[in-house]
Amino acid sequence: MHPSIPIFLVFAACCSNVVLLELLVREDPSCVNTVTFCQFLFIAVEGFIFTAHFGTKKPVIPISNYVTMVVFFFSTSVINNYALNFNVPMPLHMIFRSGSLVANLVLGMIILKRRYYLSKYFSVLMITAGICLCTLASAKKVEFKASTGDPYTDYMWWCIGVVLLVLALFLSARTGIYQEQMYAEHGKHPREALFYAHALPLPGFLLLSKDIYRHIFIFNASAPLVLFDIHFHIPKMWAYVAGNVVTQYICIRSVYILTSECTSLTVTLVVTLRKFMSLMFSIFYFRNPFTLYHWLGTVLVFGGTLIFVELASKIREALFPEKETKMD
Repeated sequence: MHPSIPIFLVFAACCSNVVLLELLVREDPSCVNTVTFCQFLFIAVEGFIFTAHFGTKKPVIPISNYVTMVVFFFSTSVINNYALNFNVPMPLHMIFRSGSLVANLVLGMIILKRRYYLSKYFSVLMITAGICLCTLASAKKVEFKASTGDPYTDYMWWCIGVVLLVLALFLSARTGIYQEQMYAEHGKHPREALFYAHALPLPGFLLLSKDIYRHIFIFNASAPLVLFDIHFHIPKMWAYVAGNVVTQYICIRSVYILTSECTSLTVTLVVTLRKFMSLMFSIFYFRNPFTLYHWLGTVLVFGGTLIFVELASKIREALFPEKETKMD
């Protein structure tokens, strides 16, 4: 497959997925657990049929490794979801998740004993400053969705949401490091990993069964879907969920394909630009609060990310390959 195809699918599917999620959250901020369950169930069923061949194909990587990976993965997903219930606006949520390089660098130094070039530390400082700036700006401008009527109480709930985002950020980085160690030992098997990462956590949703069951009735009671003045006999919440599940599957599959087809630089750059596009769409289409400080923070986060992946040096190498060869 030509790399341009998964790159296009990453932008189209992942951006659409964020839009559909925001539509769902605006209708019902506490529905994220039900949405995540539907995503996991769909990907697990697809993997059980086409990857595990109805359970007849044994995994190459031991199940015990996948169990450990899933504990990290599931915890990260649930914590990220719950953060939306604590007055965390979607733009701040996306910007925070874009700061994963910070957590990866810190845990890489602690766990893998790695050391980096000065430019890496500088880019991380930029990203950290951008996240802090956006966090402080959101603390002043946030529109509380679940206002208690007491500004102090609302602010405390928001602080809890930010703490959850920080925890999820480092759990996500720890998941990535564990996957890197696992692949180094057993080889890369992305489709198998995708299946087990979504199938093994399914029993964990039993802990959220009451919440999921309650939202099934909320989705059923939602207004009918209307597109281009055409009324469909489908509750619009279920239509949003269906679109979100399909686009999530395409998004994840495309990222896995891109990983096998392109360098890590290309993958990181595509995902970063995709996040930036999603953020801009969320701001302008949904009219989320976004001040000058948010703009400065966004520039720092994404500018720092581009420095981290050494975009300037890669462009220089591509434009002047002969000069680089002579220097070597």
